[in-house]
Amino acid sequence: MKHQYVKVQDSNIHYVESGSTLLEANSDLTTIVFLHGFPEYWETWHAQLDYFSQKYRVIAPDLPGYNLSDKPQDQSFYEVPNLIQFLAKFIQQISKNKKVVLVAHDWGGAIAWPLTAFFPQLIERLVILNAAHPSTFTREMINNPEQRQKSEYIHELIAANAVEKLSERHFEYLKNEIFTGMKAGTLTEDQRIKYQTAWAQEGAVEGMLQYYRAMPQLAPSKSAKQASDGPVVAPTNMKIPNIRITCPTLILWGEQDQAFVRQNLDGIEEYVPNVKVVRFPEASHWLQHELPSEVNQEIAAFIK
Repeated sequence: MKHQYVKVQDSNIHYVESGSTLLEANSDLTTIVFLHGFPEYWETWHAQLDYFSQKYRVIAPDLPGYNLSDKPQDQSFYEVPNLIQFLAKFIQQISKNKKVVLVAHDWGGAIAWPLTAFFPQLIERLVILNAAHPSTFTREMINNPEQRQKSEYIHELIAANAVEKLSERHFEYLKNEIFTGMKAGTLTEDQRIKYQTAWAQEGAVEGMLQYYRAMPQLAPSKSAKQASDGPVVAPTNMKIPNIRITCPTLILWGEQDQAFVRQNLDGIEEYVPNVKVVRFPEASHWLQHELPSEVNQEIAAFIK
């Protein structure tokens, strides 16, 4: 696994790459790009990188704001329209303008959906793990009290004291609150230490939280103790975005997700007509950690 940097616009993005020995013999080898979510970093995909590097070129960046990538301070950088432009340029640079297979989870998925919609020339196939489609997610935020309740934690992440809260007691909040729902024993002690090292990078907690501060729509908190600032919009005033995907798409979904209701998958075909959905009834939001072999098999069958 090679650690590399590429400059996109004015920001250096750290990424890991493998499969290069195969590339020497086959310049047409498909590239798979993996986008992580909050509060992770490139190594969330370690099981997938090990597996797919045998036959493919695999690339996993630290998203801007995370771990070893640069952490722009301007909040407008983290607005979704800018992020999809930025990640499109990243893909163009590392793929030499060839189409890639894009695999994404959580916030990586929140970017991957519109990126694929607006830059279809870059994406051959899309694989989403537990990241709600922006159109169905907004629909559920408007109509579904359970989804609004599941999203209530975001108010803690946009509060004025969020950086301090997430950083105190050796990132106790991130370890105990965000990873809640993950099956016990899924992360090894070594992996937990590596996460803590990634979070301790200068400016990393601030960078991670910028995504939430810049998100387009969030329902008001039901708790008076929670923050009332940030991207708060009354559900009746929310607008459902028209995000349509034309390439073949695979959705892998752990049904015990603590962040998204299952109804986010209802009617997904309206926006993603060429879609296959595979549900894992006992898995949580952290699907690639809990069921790495099953995830690898489903992706392999989809992209072969």
